Amino acid sequence: MELTVYLAGQIHDDWRETAKKKAMEKELPIQFFEPMTNHDRSDHIGEEILGEQPNAIFKDEAASALNNLRTNVLMHKSDIVIALFGDQYKQWNAAMDVGAATALNKPLILVRPESLHHPAKEMANQAQVVVENLDQAMEAIAYIFQKK
Repeated sequence: MELTVYLAGQIHDDWRETAKKKAMEKELPIQFFEPMTNHDRSDHIGEEILGEQPNAIFKDEAASALNNLRTNVLMHKSDIVIALFGDQYKQWNAAMDVGAATALNKPLILVRPESLHHPAKEMANQAQVVVENLDQAMEAIAYIFQKK
């Protein structure tokens, strides 16, 4: 059995590469999906596909529609969603992704440090498992594959 995991949440650091490395170290049979982490590509995709927009608001709306399409398709194809809620960046993406995972009835592992218990409490309530770090998230997934 192979699982497909969508790596949701904050997009401005390399936590996804760390998660992939940890999964490889554990030899977990996982395929990963993730949002567009190239910020420029994400911001400009609407105009790249739909053409120049009349102002910044329309440009953002066009990019948002295409990014939401991408997220919805990839999350829909995933077996599990891992959403990272960290304290370094704005967390709108994490909150939105948790809502999408819940709407799609996807099992959710929320990664958030204990210090962020309060601001992430609603997201934590939606998750099947809440962990404090990526090691714990990978251990939770490894447990799925254990036979005894």
